[in-house]
Amino acid sequence: MLRLPPYRYHRPDTVQEAVGLLAEFGEAAIPVSGGTDLIPNMKHKLFTPAHLVALKGIGDLKGIHEADGELVIGAAETLTGVSLHPSVRLHFTALADAAGHVAGPQLRNSGTIGGNLCLDTRCTYYNQSHFWRQALGFCLKKGGDVCHVTQVGKKCVAAHSADTPPVLMTLGASVDISGPGGDRTVAVKDFFVADGIWNTIRQPGDIVTRIRVPLAGESPELRTGYVKLRQRRSIDFPLLTVAVAADVDSENRLRSLRGVVTALGARPKELMGWNEMGEGEVLNEDLIEALADRAFKQCHPLENMIVDTAWRRAMVPVHVTRALRKLAR
Repeated sequence: MLRLPPYRYHRPDTVQEAVGLLAEFGEAAIPVSGGTDLIPNMKHKLFTPAHLVALKGIGDLKGIHEADGELVIGAAETLTGVSLHPSVRLHFTALADAAGHVAGPQLRNSGTIGGNLCLDTRCTYYNQSHFWRQALGFCLKKGGDVCHVTQVGKKCVAAHSADTPPVLMTLGASVDISGPGGDRTVAVKDFFVADGIWNTIRQPGDIVTRIRVPLAGESPELRTGYVKLRQRRSIDFPLLTVAVAADVDSENRLRSLRGVVTALGARPKELMGWNEMGEGEVLNEDLIEALADRAFKQCHPLENMIVDTAWRRAMVPVHVTRALRKLAR
């Protein structure tokens, strides 16, 4: 049986109190919201905090509403709540789909969108029991001096495996962060870094408080799409996620086109050159095929997941095509 290490549990009432507790206990403290990823990782001794600072009971982290041309989503809103909220489903279908496809219903009822944004990276050689990792030899991400995937260098290539961030990137969303240094807002595309050990810009004591998604005007029309590859259609983390978004004019021509994939490297990958290929064009089958081929050339999965890398790469154009066809419809 995997047991949790001993810890002290704190339930602050405000963001300021939570930030204060994290600052007080330093590296010995970790914030927790739904806990659907953190608690299993603690059982595997990937994290052994002496203090857990609970965020889910803080009222300021709840709620979904429209304000000043944005859809504002509290970081402690559950994934189920995001997936079913009328405003999310009306304006951003892909975001509702992504939130509604995380794990299974029990985990979505507890897991939060803020937690999904901050999800720890995953790797075949990392997400194992302490006994398993000790027998092989610890990796760069946890106590070792070698990456078992690449066997060279000092760069961890554990994969970003969250569903909602690539969608939020295509939508031009931003994230509010509170910490010891005050409050700040950063674009979701700038929230992630290429470091599998710690793949976000969060500093010790920082808390994600809300996500802001710009609302599209009457013209151009915003269309979004999302598809996910996984071994089973429930529970499993993604082997590949594709998010796309396009602004389309009254003549059905693309004004802008954005694509993001994830589960390949330590951060979501923006597909380059799409906007130049699509601007002013109608999204027909020929253009979709060309965009899928360009995505295939840009994506190179590593052996950081249990499935064959060649197969995973072959699935890139397949799922990019499926996502783009959602826009075309």
